[in-house]
Amino acid sequence: MDYTWYMARRRFFVDRVRKGQAEITGESAHHLTRVLRVEVGQKFEITDNERAWLASVETARKDLVRFSVIEEIPAGPELPRVALYLALIKFERFEWAVEKATELGVTRIVPVEANRSEQGLSAGAHKRVERWRRIAREASEQSRRLRAPDVADAIRFPEALNDASTHRVWLDERPGATPLLSAINLRSGDSAAIMIGPEGGWIDSERETLASSNWIAASLGPSILRSETAVCAALAALTQMWMVSSVSLAKEPTGTIE
Repeated sequence: MDYTWYMARRRFFVDRVRKGQAEITGESAHHLTRVLRVEVGQKFEITDNERAWLASVETARKDLVRFSVIEEIPAGPELPRVALYLALIKFERFEWAVEKATELGVTRIVPVEANRSEQGLSAGAHKRVERWRRIAREASEQSRRLRAPDVADAIRFPEALNDASTHRVWLDERPGATPLLSAINLRSGDSAAIMIGPEGGWIDSERETLASSNWIAASLGPSILRSETAVCAALAALTQMWMVSSVSLAKEPTGTIE
């Protein structure tokens, strides 16, 4: 069956699909019925964070939207595994970064308390994390992702250094840093972690710690970018790098014909 015509359909996350049915309750149901005007009989895509289905709305109330599954549909293109370690910045800007990072396919978002993160942001982050997770979920629906990214609790800078990704990069605004596209070669099957600093950048001791922990310093160019702008630029570059690598790998011959 040709599934290209499904591309215009909205996609919603559900906790689970059981016996051909799924439900959305509470504030999420209210949003669907009162803001998005979901009605009985309409067809949408739903995902449980692992698989996707085409489903029809069976019940639409302000506190409950129930779906009846029609059929399972293809999961869609694979995304590279990219973890974003973002230093805590003013919350309205951090929220914007969470939304855009999600749209750009990031796998995990980790708020980091850096030396130049404003005082009080770390304590406030613990109260905001559920809001950030909701923003990531809604952005995942809008961008039709199969899985929403994991938004972790805020951690201190030294904890972020323990990431075990194949490639680990931190953005350095100082002149002379290696361009990001030259600093790593993200290939299909690899994973990557990228660390982005706060307003004012990293202090020297943080730079030294990153370098001694085998994180690679990389640059996005001569301009000094806001943290949230750097998020978009870096993730877009990594995704394109991964896509080019995946296409090249798919075109490689698998054997020699005698």
